[in-house]
Amino acid sequence: MSAGAVPPGGAVARLLERRRARLVRLAPREAARARDEGAVLVDIRPQADRAAEGAIPGALVVERNVLEWRLDPTSPDRLPGPAGSADTRVVLFCNEGYASSLAAADLLDLGRPGATDMVGGFRAWAAEGLPVVPPGA
Repeated sequence: MSAGAVPPGGAVARLLERRRARLVRLAPREAARARDEGAVLVDIRPQADRAAEGAIPGALVVERNVLEWRLDPTSPDRLPGPAGSADTRVVLFCNEGYASSLAAADLLDLGRPGATDMVGGFRAWAAEGLPVVPPGA
């Protein structure tokens, strides 16, 4: 499956299309620019993926299973500082940009109007030659 493509068939593909229709998704270089302008890049990949493939320098790690609690601006369990603020733009990424699309739409529902995700995820970022902290570093 190519990075950023909708997987064929099934209810989950239709759900993904509906969720993505609500997002202004960013290509990797656009995500880097957004970060330079104050957006927070949020890595929702499991630790095993980060250990195997590396990470984006400066990205905030919030694994998918706790994302809504940490980034809900009204949650008592939200992250402190800009990441927990509804006013801060957040750009989520996963491996290839599927789970991050679903998660970003959830954040819109929680009152994060600047939430979106990165087309192609971490793998597209790395393929673009953008900075990556190598595995084990």
